[in-house]
This record gives sequence, C-alpha cells and structure tokens, in this order.
Amino acid sequence: MTGLTFGLNGAVCALDLGDLRVTLLDLLRERLGPTGAKKGCDRGQCGACTVLVNGARVNACLTLAVTVQGAEVTTVEGLSQGGDLHPMQQAFLDHDALQCGFCTPGQILSAIGLMNEGESGDDASRVREGMSGNLCRCGAQPGIVAAVQEVLRAHSSGSR
Repeated sequence: MTGLTFGLNGAVCALDLGDLRVTLLDLLRERLGPTGAKKGCDRGQCGACTVLVNGARVNACLTLAVTVQGAEVTTVEGLSQGGDLHPMQQAFLDHDALQCGFCTPGQILSAIGLMNEGESGDDASRVREGMSGNLCRCGAQPGIVAAVQEVLRAHSSGSR
C-alpha cells in the first residue's frame, strides 16, 4: 500500500495508489475522474496528456503518479473560476483555435505553462517553438498561436 496525497485542481486528493507503476494520466482518467488529459500516443510525443504540476507543464503519460506527492496538479477541468473561463480558454474560443478538440486541453495547459515560464514573449516563432511538443492534426495552429500571443501580451502588460 502506497499512500499518495496531492492537490488536484485546488482540492486535496488522498488515496492508496497501490501499483507504483501507474502513470499520472491513468490515475487521473481511470480513478479520479478528470478526462480532459487525453491518451494520444502514450509516449510523450503528442502533448495531448499535458497537465500542470506546480505550474510547470508535464506529459502525464510519462509521469509516474507517485512523483506528484505533495504537488498541485492542474487539469483543464480546474482552470475556470466560478463559471468564468480562464483567459487562455477564452482566447482559444475567440481565435477559433480548435477543430476536433482532441488536443485542445493539452494545448491550453501547455500554453499556460509556456506563459508561466515567461521566456517566449509574444513572438509567433517563439510561441510555435514553445508549443512544439503539442501536436494538432486538424491544422488549427494559426489560431492556437494567435490565442497564445493574445494572452501572453495581456499577461505581460499586467492583466489576467
């Protein structure tokens, strides 16, 4: 028996992990309920499983659940506040930055992680490079880049 306690979208989550080999993605989707993080490639190559751990983006399919002991995990389900979308979620809607939607949760969380890193500025080529770990097969990249740039500009000017 292995006890695991961590924050999940602002709430404390305590459980018996059991198998130490379970990934954060499988724990989230199969035992805890949030299904926004998707199992795409299951090899850390597509970014569909991206979540934030203490504000940093990680591929949940490659992260052992046991490693988030004491950490704060944020999934796309934890972004909106009282019915108001997170600015990144709103920007994705405003810029039509999604088509099929499969990659969208990972794209949004990766964009927030990129913003938290504070290294991309709002330069389109740097945003594309910073988001290169998240694949979109539908061709929504121009909208994704525009959405991320909008939020990065707003964030750098001090508004949320």
